[in-house]
Amino acid sequence: MRNVQAPGGGCSHASLEDLLAAIGGGITEADEALFASITSTILDTAACARISTPAVVQPQQTSVLAVHWHPEFVPMPLIKQRIEASYPAMRTSLIIPTQHNELMEYGPYTGVEVDCYSRGFNQKVQLLLHFRTERLKNATVLRSMLAHTHAYRSSQLFDYLRCVTLPDEAKLAAAVKETGADEDLVALARAICQKLSLLLDKHAGDLAQDSLKNKLVRNFVDGLRPVLGPVITTRVQVFLKAVKAVVKQHFPLTYFYRTTEFVEETRSLGGGVVIPHPEQFWPILMADYDVDGYEVWNPQSQRYTEFLIDTLARKNRKGWNDRRQLVFMGDDTHMGEKTLPASCSEPGKARREIGLQPAWDDLAIGKKLIVADMDRVRVIEEYTARLDA
Repeated sequence: MRNVQAPGGGCSHASLEDLLAAIGGGITEADEALFASITSTILDTAACARISTPAVVQPQQTSVLAVHWHPEFVPMPLIKQRIEASYPAMRTSLIIPTQHNELMEYGPYTGVEVDCYSRGFNQKVQLLLHFRTERLKNATVLRSMLAHTHAYRSSQLFDYLRCVTLPDEAKLAAAVKETGADEDLVALARAICQKLSLLLDKHAGDLAQDSLKNKLVRNFVDGLRPVLGPVITTRVQVFLKAVKAVVKQHFPLTYFYRTTEFVEETRSLGGGVVIPHPEQFWPILMADYDVDGYEVWNPQSQRYTEFLIDTLARKNRKGWNDRRQLVFMGDDTHMGEKTLPASCSEPGKARREIGLQPAWDDLAIGKKLIVADMDRVRVIEEYTARLDA
């Protein structure tokens, strides 16, 4: 083996063949240490400091609307501390967490982001559901629906790994075509996924459910950067990301509850419904679902913001819905990223902050909001009134 170092050493300049030999061996102490670090939900002092100390402070922002963000395994008291430090002038707010398929509470409200199936355009979509917490005391049906859907994300991780390790040649071929990966790179990715699969099997009874997510693959590969070197690490990540996308495309839609079923159950509990991720789901505007509004902007979805504001304003003027459709913006913050050192986090997600939605203050977008009779304070007041009614 040439120029290959164990985890913790310098960057490798080995060939793919040498790297395959290094990765393809049995599980080492370094592998165990890496696996423990990426699956642990215990926060050390440094991680707690990173959470409680915001990277961005908005001293002039007095209103905070945050109804699309993910606490993950970060304790709410630390999150509250970060929010209060981020917005020292905050006077008006509506802050509701939306963990994937899991109800979580902040202050008087509880929220969740659910995966469901829209028959109208034959696609998995997501909904943001928000409630006054006390209204969920007897939410047996909703909790059962969420428990079923929650299993989707961990099962998808194992489908993802099996696609690479068994392998599923048709799906791998699609990822190869997308990324231009050669046979040696695919073999290296397979060896990495096999090692991760072995570690998951070995520690199956000890792992928190929240750690069984697709990003575990990304974090494991990134932890091997000292062995792989920066170039090969990036190539493996690009290929595996393409595999993940193919696996998600082929997940059976029949697994999910229908969008209307979640909407009806939410309304029966006095909850609110918002459509997130406009760039992915904007055709749902035509489905005429009973929702309170649409997210017109988030860090991943900015292309259709002005179009969506115009569309909602037009729907409201024409009275297409029983209730006024509100404009929402979502920061889609994942708090787990805040626990990581900057060198280990995903830059795009690491820059997101709860309640940080600069589009509200964009001059061009502002003109559209005025015509639509929307602003952040008005949305907070109207949506809060609906949830409290």
